[in-house]
Amino acid sequence: MANLKEIRNRITSIGSTMQITSAMKMVSAAKLKKAQDSITAMRPYAEKLTELIQNISATLEGDNSGVYSEQREVNNVLLVVVSSNRGLCGAFNANVIKQVNQLKTTVFKDASVTLLTIGKKGHDSLRKSFPVLENDSDLFDHLNFESTAVIANKLMKAFVDGEFDAVHLVYNQFKNAGTQIVITEQFLPLLPMEVEGNVSSDYIYEPSKIQIIESLIPESLKTQLFKAVLDSTASEHGARMTAMHKATDNAKELRDDLKLSYNKARQAAITNEILEIVGGAEALNN
Repeated sequence: MANLKEIRNRITSIGSTMQITSAMKMVSAAKLKKAQDSITAMRPYAEKLTELIQNISATLEGDNSGVYSEQREVNNVLLVVVSSNRGLCGAFNANVIKQVNQLKTTVFKDASVTLLTIGKKGHDSLRKSFPVLENDSDLFDHLNFESTAVIANKLMKAFVDGEFDAVHLVYNQFKNAGTQIVITEQFLPLLPMEVEGNVSSDYIYEPSKIQIIESLIPESLKTQLFKAVLDSTASEHGARMTAMHKATDNAKELRDDLKLSYNKARQAAITNEILEIVGGAEALNN
């Protein structure tokens, strides 16, 4: 009977775990809907802003791209690593950490790599291996364009001041609830703006094209960082919802196996008791 009691306790424990994972799945599903709506609404704006800059830049004569497009020999690199503050989201954080380590040993093996972390999980795992310029994990407590723009301004200033020769973003790009793609995106210097075909310049610009570009590029960079954080947030909720769904299914399967084991053990115990009673009765008759 001690074995039966142990199995019953395990069944109860797994049932409690199922309730927790199921509740976390529903919470993540609700958060995912909001985060997905945010990134879906942001992407068209970001793409249109980039297209506008490209169209205007294509009509400029000479190199008027400014300080944010200055190409240098890459000796000092800043990686902006976007992870999450909480776990239980599958390989979401592990994939970002793996990507950072690969970049250090391949793409930037001859450069000094410094991190700016957004998310506690990435910061806690990478701070032992990389120098960390700043940890902005509290950004998720008040995630909006203004708070993200503060970080973007710091990145732009660090690049213009020559502290870093390149700035890259490492984050999970949201595709759907079950798929997140880890990407490395160049933030600074700006990539060459190429536009296919002929671009019409029959427009009157007020103020001048150069002034428009100078004001739009910082705005575009802020939008790019905000979009990356929104992408990562949606990916996190999608990854956690998927992970909790699988955990719930696994717990259910384990619980069913334990119930089967419990019923077999209980049947065996009852059979043994019957045999003992029959054996005792036969002994008395003899």
